Amino acid sequence: MKKLPIHQYLPGASELVYGCMGLGGNWNQDSLSKADIKKAHQVVEHVLEANINVFDHADIYQFGKAEQVFGTILKDNPTLRDEMIIQSKCGIRFEDNSGPKRYDLSAQWITESTDQILTRLNTQYLDVLILHRPDPLMQADEIARALSALKASGKVKYFGLSNMNSSQASYIAQAIDQPFIINQLELSLSNLHWLEEGVYVGNPQGSHINFNSHTLEYARINNMQIQSWGSLSQGLFCGRDVSGESITIQETAKYVKTLAQQYATSTEAIVLAWLMHHPANIQPVIGSTNIERISACTKALSINLTREQWYQIYTLARGSELP
Repeated sequence: MKKLPIHQYLPGASELVYGCMGLGGNWNQDSLSKADIKKAHQVVEHVLEANINVFDHADIYQFGKAEQVFGTILKDNPTLRDEMIIQSKCGIRFEDNSGPKRYDLSAQWITESTDQILTRLNTQYLDVLILHRPDPLMQADEIARALSALKASGKVKYFGLSNMNSSQASYIAQAIDQPFIINQLELSLSNLHWLEEGVYVGNPQGSHINFNSHTLEYARINNMQIQSWGSLSQGLFCGRDVSGESITIQETAKYVKTLAQQYATSTEAIVLAWLMHHPANIQPVIGSTNIERISACTKALSINLTREQWYQIYTLARGSELP
């Protein structure tokens, strides 16, 4: 197993993370159905058999039903909890009687949301609580008080961030007495700003880039695990029909398929192996509920692309040679 930054805190963590957003039916307020529960049991059983033991949740997924259905699994099989590393996120609130869709990293909401997460998941603790989005009104000292209390109570072992740049991470980190062990960011072949930011240093052609400098470097310096959401670009380069897409996407998908044949593996494995080849030791989050696709993803662990292959994928995906 590759040594990941997260292993300093959670030694047995798998190199892939299973994203649970697809569990629990649809994005509505309907009750869980027997079919939802059965499907979740099947998926989680397969994920564990595939040696993936990190499960990623958020309080908003399927309006709470993703956590709720996962909680039924732990209720029916309590011993599974010891085999799992469970992380969940809080900080996004949907429109309600109190206001519009908003971000909320107030101490009160972090505390209330964590209690609700634990109830839905039917567990006494989270391995990692992640702050889901940067709240423009967030105050580091207030966040620190809430996290310290959750840690002291035993409800949360470790903490992480999501969708935050290096400045935001540094601002909050200076106020707390424990490290943030994760930053979860959108990194993929269809969202390359995290790479483009580095190669366009000092080049005005990079003015379009929407990614904060030093974010990846901050994580590496501070031994923070980078997790990638949207890792497979919803199948754009590994199985989706791209006949109506741009030439750039078509050529990238074609080369990914060529490499999959060369390595006798799946296209999903090539896409994930490309992410994992980066020296930041990225830990991809996969969210498919398709059993075969989950298995296809695990093949990435045995693929070691050459530098030239990695750059060929990158160059094709960006649509032009490097500056």
